[in-house]
Amino acid sequence: MPGSCDVVVVGGGQGGLAAGYYLRRAGLDHVILDAQPQPGGAWRHGWESLRLFSPAEYSPLPGWGMPRQAGEEFPTAGHVVDYLEAYERRYDLPVHRPVRVREVRRAGDRLAVQTGAGTWSARYVISATGTWERPYVPDLPGREEFAGRQLHTVDYASPEEFRGQRVLVVGGGNSAAQILAEVSRIAEATWVTLRPARFMPDDVDGRVLFGVATRKAAGGAGESVSDLGDIVMVPGVRDARDRGVLHSRSMFAGMTERGVRWADGAEQTCDVVIWCTGFRPNLTHLAPLLPGWRQGEVAVEGTRSVDEDRLYLLGYGDWTGAASATLVGAGRTAKATVADIASRLREAP
Repeated sequence: MPGSCDVVVVGGGQGGLAAGYYLRRAGLDHVILDAQPQPGGAWRHGWESLRLFSPAEYSPLPGWGMPRQAGEEFPTAGHVVDYLEAYERRYDLPVHRPVRVREVRRAGDRLAVQTGAGTWSARYVISATGTWERPYVPDLPGREEFAGRQLHTVDYASPEEFRGQRVLVVGGGNSAAQILAEVSRIAEATWVTLRPARFMPDDVDGRVLFGVATRKAAGGAGESVSDLGDIVMVPGVRDARDRGVLHSRSMFAGMTERGVRWADGAEQTCDVVIWCTGFRPNLTHLAPLLPGWRQGEVAVEGTRSVDEDRLYLLGYGDWTGAASATLVGAGRTAKATVADIASRLREAP
């Protein structure tokens, strides 16, 4: 039942659970409100072949490392879901689901968290809703005229449904490269990127990225994760390179009823366009507090909102902390966030 507490955490994925761990350790009265009916956050909705970039021990939440998955060097998304579910139980985190937060408003010296089941009153709010529910698709000329199928990364499950079709995969990141690698085995696939794809060296996986991110988070000098490239050369992507399909065309100028139109005026017919074009922060519930939420332009100091200093944001990207959208990064930023809240509560009259 809705009530009053020190901290309301909005979102029960990896960021929300990491926050809950530290809030419990700090002895702060809190609840975690999750819109999903089951544990696992966005990991529950990944495509069938999705895996971590590194072994399980490189992707821990605070307090308890992820167990290894039998027969798999790199854990599957399903294994991550099992881990997050077990993590909730292990630390007896106060997760309420399914509870969707409609909006967070100022209410005097507190914040009112309005849900479909009533309103919670909190001294502080930690928003950890991620980006999965706000897929981004560019508004290109003619997109509404295309008679074929359009879907986003969030809609993709496996390549089998595209067998024998003409497919355009749009995007220059890991999801695009991995989906292209799968689809190109059974379909006529064209890869389209806004700018040339940047591939990491073959020997770089999550273990290397973990080390680079750790040094950066500690204020160290040297290269950042982005300096290494954008695409991790997982086995499927390396295979696509060896088959000669890991090359892309520049972005098309627009879409037609039957396909796309390139910058030189030539047209290409296709049956399906898969938009692997990323996400925007899911901040709809914070509209009353954040003037720039629609563009994702949210001013923060650390993870604390500049516009509303009783609000913290976790896991939306590097602007909320180095590697904060990863499992291990979620723990680091959650620790600092809860320490700040605990300190402010101790100093409050």
